[in-house]
Amino acid sequence: MGNLNFDAFRNFGKRVVDLIYPPSCIACSAALADQDGLCPACWRQMPFIERPVCDRYGTPLPVEHGGMMLSPLAVADPPVFGRARGVARYDGVARELVHGLKYRDQTELARTMGVWMAREGQDLLKDATLIVPIPLHFLRLWRRRFNQAVALADVISQKSGVPVGFETLQRVKATRPQVGLTRNERANNLEKAFKVNETEQATLFGARIVLVDDVMTTASTGNAAARTLLKAGAASVDLLVFAMVAKVG
Repeated sequence: MGNLNFDAFRNFGKRVVDLIYPPSCIACSAALADQDGLCPACWRQMPFIERPVCDRYGTPLPVEHGGMMLSPLAVADPPVFGRARGVARYDGVARELVHGLKYRDQTELARTMGVWMAREGQDLLKDATLIVPIPLHFLRLWRRRFNQAVALADVISQKSGVPVGFETLQRVKATRPQVGLTRNERANNLEKAFKVNETEQATLFGARIVLVDDVMTTASTGNAAARTLLKAGAASVDLLVFAMVAKVG
């Protein structure tokens, strides 16, 4: 009887919320039956990343074959982190969601985006001991008011049960914006950008870490953060993002 009463109360609460805030598509605001979803039109246009993907970078591959599947980039320039996985290509609806969360204060988008990331990153999260969001420098955090990677990591932790090290990694260098920089320029820009919080050092020895960020472009940020964590004693570092600038092959 108690469970029935609780379920009835929860359903009543949901109906009240839906009356005050009618469910709408998180991308285009079209009316929906439930909160935190996409309308059929936006769902069809969502550029989800589908298998096969590169085992290292997580980017789409044209055909599937046996054994480890590597893109030409992974062979020529392997990442510092072990594996990367992403929900969608950084294009269309996915790009709009990232921009809404990152630049337009639509923090509620983190709920849906984080759930999708937790589902896509199951293989990374099943053996993980710690989730670490990519940090912002305090000056950028002050201007933006919140870190989208932290918001996503919090949701992923709730879904996976893996704890978050909110203060594990610190950004100590105020890097210039990465937009428009080449791969080498991005790497140089991020040199010595991160350090491990001294109070968190002991928790890193042997840790299996999943880094969380909103977008992977050239992987320079993920590489720089992973290098710092591995030097501090982490056993492994993987990268989970919402969107990737993903090229086939």
